[in-house]
Amino acid sequence: MLGPWLHDWRGPQGRRCSFWATRPMEEALATLLRPRYLDLLVSSPALPLPVGSCRPAPEPLERFGRRFPLAPGRCLEEYGAFYVGGSEASADLDLDPDLSRLLLGWAPGQPFFTCCPDTGRTQDEGVRAGRLRARRHYLVERARDAHVVGLLAGTLGVARHREALAHLRNLAQAAGKRSYVLALGRPTPPKLANFPEVDVFVLLACPLGALAPQPSGGFFRPVLAPCELEAACNPAWPPSGLAPHLTHYADLLPGSPFHVPLPPPDSELWDTPDVSLITGELRPPPAWKPSDDPGCSALTLRPQLELAESSPAALFLSSRSWQGLEPRLGQTPVTGAVSGRRGIAIAYEDEGSS
Repeated sequence: MLGPWLHDWRGPQGRRCSFWATRPMEEALATLLRPRYLDLLVSSPALPLPVGSCRPAPEPLERFGRRFPLAPGRCLEEYGAFYVGGSEASADLDLDPDLSRLLLGWAPGQPFFTCCPDTGRTQDEGVRAGRLRARRHYLVERARDAHVVGLLAGTLGVARHREALAHLRNLAQAAGKRSYVLALGRPTPPKLANFPEVDVFVLLACPLGALAPQPSGGFFRPVLAPCELEAACNPAWPPSGLAPHLTHYADLLPGSPFHVPLPPPDSELWDTPDVSLITGELRPPPAWKPSDDPGCSALTLRPQLELAESSPAALFLSSRSWQGLEPRLGQTPVTGAVSGRRGIAIAYEDEGSS
């Protein structure tokens, strides 16, 4: 089956190439490609190493949930890509999480081809990559317009997840947004539909556990990656097209080469005018306050000297036509307990047979 793949994929000889496949397939394909390409990388999933195992030297680069054995002095942006995977029965490759991560994070100027093992047909993925990047830009705009952010704790066993949650909450607070941490397991549309007051959700999970891009109408609110919330809330983050697509939340934390600290409160970056590309309205600058500021609390003072809870959830509840059962304390006369109806809803005992 390797013959049609190599015949259809007309890549220039001597270029750098990186590809993905299953272990038996990648060994056979690498044997055929090494004479053609001077610098060939074979990627593997970044699965946790067994306890007590030795790390390879030099340590491979870990990006997009995979490991790349780069030679010293090389960078991943110099390589083209060849992805072997998927199937003929796949309805939409845009929903493949592994391929979506690679298309979003791969250098736009480098070629990216895919090959379907069922048919042996290769395809240039430049158009699909552009479509996924456009959807990512839309999600960043949705996060900038959001007032309430739901942080989905999709992992509790991966290192530094507590630090990542604190970092995302600090981002949302700095941008003038409210954040709530939700532990729901794997996100599904019925679960997230129980929180209509949340504007966007951010899934905190390992790269291999992240959700694929969802079809329109899949979720009631969009589900973002941590790097998309970083791009929306951190004004010091590089602009669109220059910022890397990071699939691991640890790359956003201090100590990572991709970490970008928040500007100080008196920085001019917070006062830069910003217009929403979705609503066309001017976004007000966030009222950034440090977490240790005594004026930063959950209570605000009304002009009538009355304390009221400043909560987006409470405001959302007050705007709904039905707010739950009304207790009506002291307004209902006291009566004795009486026997109720017996049976099931489809046929009570006092209804008779139909």
